[in-house]
Amino acid sequence: MTTPASEDPTAADRASAERAYSRFVDQNLTRNYLGHLAHGLLGQTGFRLLNAPTFLPAYVMFLSGGSNFAVGVILSLQALGMVITPLIGANLIEHRRRVLPVGFVAGGIMRGTVLLIGLAGLFLPPAAALTAIGVFILAFGLFMGMQGVIFNFLMSKVIPVSKRGRLTGLRNFLAGLTSAAVAWLGGTFFIGETPSVEGYSYTFIMAFVLTSIGLAMLVVIREPEPPTVRAPTPLGSRLRQIPGLLREDPAFARYVGARGLATMGRMAAPFYILFAGTSLGLTGSTLGLLTAAFTLSGTFSNLAWGALADRKGFRLAFLASIALWIASTGALMMSSGLLATVLVFIGIGAAFQGFQAASMNLTLEFGQRDDLPMRIALANTASELAGTLGPLLGGALATALGYDAVFYTSMAFLIAGGGLVLRFVPEPRKQPAP
Repeated sequence: MTTPASEDPTAADRASAERAYSRFVDQNLTRNYLGHLAHGLLGQTGFRLLNAPTFLPAYVMFLSGGSNFAVGVILSLQALGMVITPLIGANLIEHRRRVLPVGFVAGGIMRGTVLLIGLAGLFLPPAAALTAIGVFILAFGLFMGMQGVIFNFLMSKVIPVSKRGRLTGLRNFLAGLTSAAVAWLGGTFFIGETPSVEGYSYTFIMAFVLTSIGLAMLVVIREPEPPTVRAPTPLGSRLRQIPGLLREDPAFARYVGARGLATMGRMAAPFYILFAGTSLGLTGSTLGLLTAAFTLSGTFSNLAWGALADRKGFRLAFLASIALWIASTGALMMSSGLLATVLVFIGIGAAFQGFQAASMNLTLEFGQRDDLPMRIALANTASELAGTLGPLLGGALATALGYDAVFYTSMAFLIAGGGLVLRFVPEPRKQPAP
């Protein structure tokens, strides 16, 4: 199933090639660490403006004239795109010795869609802008699904597992500081006390600029060429191999299912700000403050999540973030007033960041390197399939039964996903090497 580094390598040849690969990683670790740090800092600063459960839901609500269902549909389109392309992304890169060039293409197109989301509000009437944003957010999801596989696999090649937790934590910490400042700037100066289409548009254009600079930071990366890669395989043939891959690693298969269940809890994300807005109002200053609380909490908690993961493993971080997410959602339902809502958004932001980092990194610890792109793709596909269905279900529940029904259903899925990992998915680092 793999293409060897030479025609008929002996075990000694393979061991020598692996040692050379490890030396290359060690020799370039500082350079690659800093490159990933800069890329994540600027990229996440921009993408959090789009992905935070504040600006985009409020913008869609503004354009749609107050439709909860429209918010659910638009948010589900991004996840739908991310369902479709991870497996395609894996098939594009798993036979390549260097994957960064493909990442530049996918990442560049993805950032272009963010620019188009901003421009749509400036040049189209509200109804047409809402339709265009749906198209562009779908395209954003399509290329984000590919980028997620490519760049996670790239990180697995250049950053040893023992250092990924602190890198992720520090990267998210710095990105959170800048995101909070940028969110406050966007909410206060672009959107203001009287929200407008132009204010939201300029906020998303600012996100495009920041993420584009972040992508450029990856030019410093020195990517190693692995001793072996998979032979090129047609996508259809590779997809037919997936059931066998899951049967060979039952713990990973259970983890994929658990991650999908827990991700269904994300159905509540776009409705947190809308629920808060029923009592606080959705002025620019409120949006900026709550987005800053959300991002700053993720900022500081990431240092703790990273340290916990490096010491005890990403499985524990995964479970702890779910517990915090459940508690914060319950607290939101009982909170009133600006201060209490800010505190709840602090808890939600910390939980979101912990879950995101743990989910991504835990995936990298199962199985063998040659199958890693496909494992990333499978986990991401299951997660984003849930992310597609979740907002649709959330929008329907919010419309028919109110926000409380959304939050209770979200917590039920989080409990189910966390319970499955707790009971049936052992810590990968304590399992024998494949």
